[in-house]
Amino acid sequence: MQLIWLRSDLRRHDNTALAAAAGRGPTVAVYLLSPEQWLTHDDAACKVDFWLRNLRALSAALGELNIPLLIRTATRWDRAPEVLLKLCRQLRIEAVHVNEEYGLHESRRDAAVALALHAEGIAFTSHLDQLLFKPGSVLTKTGGYFQVFSQFRKVCHERLHRSMPSLVKAPGKQAPLAIASDPVPDAVAGFAPPGPSLRALWPAGEAEAHRRLDTFADAQIDYYQSERDYPAKPGTSQLSAYLAAGVLSPRQCLHAALQSNQGEFESGKAGAVTWINELLWREFYKHILVGYPRVCRHRAFRPETEALPWRDAPDDLAAWQEARTGLPIIDAAMRQLLETGWMHNRLRMVVAMFLTKNLLIDWREGERFFMRHLIDGDLAANNGGWQWSASTGTDAAPYFRIFNPLSQSEKFDGEGVFIKHWLPQLAGLNKKDVHNPAALGGLFGVADYPAPIVNLGTSRERALAAFKNLPSRSSTGEGHE
Repeated sequence: MQLIWLRSDLRRHDNTALAAAAGRGPTVAVYLLSPEQWLTHDDAACKVDFWLRNLRALSAALGELNIPLLIRTATRWDRAPEVLLKLCRQLRIEAVHVNEEYGLHESRRDAAVALALHAEGIAFTSHLDQLLFKPGSVLTKTGGYFQVFSQFRKVCHERLHRSMPSLVKAPGKQAPLAIASDPVPDAVAGFAPPGPSLRALWPAGEAEAHRRLDTFADAQIDYYQSERDYPAKPGTSQLSAYLAAGVLSPRQCLHAALQSNQGEFESGKAGAVTWINELLWREFYKHILVGYPRVCRHRAFRPETEALPWRDAPDDLAAWQEARTGLPIIDAAMRQLLETGWMHNRLRMVVAMFLTKNLLIDWREGERFFMRHLIDGDLAANNGGWQWSASTGTDAAPYFRIFNPLSQSEKFDGEGVFIKHWLPQLAGLNKKDVHNPAALGGLFGVADYPAPIVNLGTSRERALAAFKNLPSRSSTGEGHE
């Protein structure tokens, strides 16, 4: 008997570990509920709900193949070895199959499980699945992990030219087993389920994920490069939550993009090329987790930036978190996050730079807050994005490049459509004033809307001074490859 231990791979199709297990013999699936671990990792309640809803859909899909899905609890990951060992003994499991996960805690958990199983003569087999390339296989000429995305992408392109990752066939129906599937719980203690409106935005299941992927690849990918930065337009794929939970695989996304672009990934349609680029950014940040594990420990990728004089400013942090900074594009973006569990990618950069540069608040505060609210929260992508915006990370924005929220707002939401949707109290303003109501003057400004909590000009100078005073990069031995 084979056991597949499901984690962030909640799908039946193109699932490497599932196909490998089913190819070896009768298969059972298991999913571990780990609420204390999820709390430690700041996983959002809406994300845990999304996992559970996708698990229910997957249980039905596996049921059609006579593969039962069992639910067990290992409150923390250090309990996983004993919980899985007990199950393996009960079912007389010969081998446990998993799809590799990345990050320090994930690697330690899997090593501990492998050790416990091997001691009892049970095989533990891990498979490459949530990435196109195994970490450690895309390296610099000196054998190190890349620190610069453009160089990483170049090697990935060379590899893709030589060999394109193929899709894995879904397993067929097996003979019924005398094992019943466990019911998937509606909720887990510590994670309050979101309201129906948020759930409706993110339907569960592979069928929905593929509907979105097909719609994007057929109709929208051509406009991706030109429209992805405009938050009021449907310019993005809305697939990130499905990728994070493994309801879709990056291979499926790559194949769909290539199909829309006559098999090209470096030429042809700009939209398809740009989107494939985004898949490779996702890949890059996962490789960074493995190559530079300090980023899993809440450490800056660039060690010299640990000396930055971050401000302890709880009132400013709360204003940012609660969408009342007085800067409409920032507040509208934060409102989108709080109500939908998702934020437009351009705005993720704008609000992150505002927090880390204009407010000079530690990027870790923002990273944690995002993880606690994002339905697509992913350690690698979230950490990578925050450190990029804060100029503490790989390939980081140069510290003197600080997005101005007003010019970003005017450029990417020129008519104020996005702002007015999320901040209805500003709906009466014209397209010039909606970006900066404070400029209207008057004793009270706009009713129900706060004055800006910071002066953009002086706060920018403060950030520049803080970065200029850091020890030079060369003294840390952390220059780019």
